[in-house]
Amino acid sequence: MQFGFSAPLAGPLSGPDTMVRICTEGEAMGYNLISFSDHLVIPNNIDAKYPYSETGEFPGAARMERHEQLTGLAFIAAKTKTAKLLTSVMVVPHRPALLTAKILATIDVLSGGRLMVGIGAGWMEEEFVAVQTPPFKDRGLVTDEYMLACKELWTKENPKFSGKYVNFDNIVFAPKPVQKPHPPIWVGGESGPALRRTARYADGWYPIGTNPAHRLDSIELFKAGAARLAKLTTEAGRDPKSVALGYRLQSHGTGLPAKASDGNRRLCSGSPTDIIADIRALRDAGAISVDFGFPAPSADEFLANMRRFHETVLSRV
Repeated sequence: MQFGFSAPLAGPLSGPDTMVRICTEGEAMGYNLISFSDHLVIPNNIDAKYPYSETGEFPGAARMERHEQLTGLAFIAAKTKTAKLLTSVMVVPHRPALLTAKILATIDVLSGGRLMVGIGAGWMEEEFVAVQTPPFKDRGLVTDEYMLACKELWTKENPKFSGKYVNFDNIVFAPKPVQKPHPPIWVGGESGPALRRTARYADGWYPIGTNPAHRLDSIELFKAGAARLAKLTTEAGRDPKSVALGYRLQSHGTGLPAKASDGNRRLCSGSPTDIIADIRALRDAGAISVDFGFPAPSADEFLANMRRFHETVLSRV
């Protein structure tokens, strides 16, 4: 399995030396996936409901200085050697399709084929307005069209595309990504549209367990979500085995409630022994990737938490 952590792209640990230290030492410990979050701006007033909190309020701690996702990922790509680099997730409508395709292809080439493209349609309408994207209400259609355009650019010698939001023809797009046919596309999100998007054209599904509207916080709920995805993938004319499964944990350990929303055991709560069993259960359910959050006020504590978790949990999985 792939075990990952989030690069500190925002806040007091986002200085270049600190971020490089965390990412390179994490890679040396044995973590083989580094994820990178995405916000271009944080509006001062947000009425949109954040999908991953009980109150719908965007975390106050996230309102801080923040690096641009793809630039930060490229910077860390140059400092690391083997870890996969995952956009977690890239808000697709925030960047023009052709530019997105070019940046991602460049990162894949320069990193030696280590890019994983986690995508989402976005949730914060105020940020869409600030960035001047296509209409927020069309974000699902825009996401699908942009990514299909990226796949065309990445895989065709004479790429052409005619859509509502993207049009190109008579161009050279090179170099192509190192990974063939293209860097894997993993869809974040737990809703029906996210599952359908995954089923139609993605290479992986990358949910978070704590979305109040679509909880996946027990192994039973995760399996049910995977079964829904498999059905949709079959209906889309694709083999469900062609779509990988991942899982993102925002928190873990004894501080979590022992019970999930369905009354079963909450994934990755409790002792190291409990968490080991849960990760094995996720693996047995088909997950090939799990990544974790290690929030801490200093780089020393961040790394100490990562090291402790790797020694007590991941090395024993």
